[in-house]
Amino acid sequence: QVLCQFVRHESDTVGSLVLERSMNRVQLLGRVGQDPIMRQVEGKNPVTIFSLATNEMWRTGDGDVTQGGEIWHPTLLFLCNLGDISQKTTWHRISVFRPGLRDVTYQYVKKGARLYVEGKIDYGEYTDKNNVRRQATTIIA
Repeated sequence: QVLCQFVRHESDTVGSLVLERSMNRVQLLGRVGQDPIMRQVEGKNPVTIFSLATNEMWRTGDGDVTQGGEIWHPTLLFLCNLGDISQKTTWHRISVFRPGLRDVTYQYVKKGARLYVEGKIDYGEYTDKNNVRRQATTIIA
């Protein structure tokens, strides 16, 4: 049913599908890595920026892969003797531009808080202070 909202048949005889919309959406649940900061570039609206860490954990060796940042507690891993656990932490740069949400984020979100973020992925380039071109991936909340 959801797919039908994004795709339509061009004709019954042709049978080809035409994509009418596209989607750029991301959902993250993780821990805030730093207190948010608010920046304002001259001539532009302010933006609140913070980092968010998401964890992926899995059991190495026999068994199924398990995901989820906080399902396994280190003490429980020891007590349950589940075998070797591997973990990967991914850091995301979050930018909040919407005025109401931007101000609430700046005022109430703190380092270490567990936070759900929904937004879109934005890929950009910038030149650093050493005049080196860099790429940046940002989540626009």
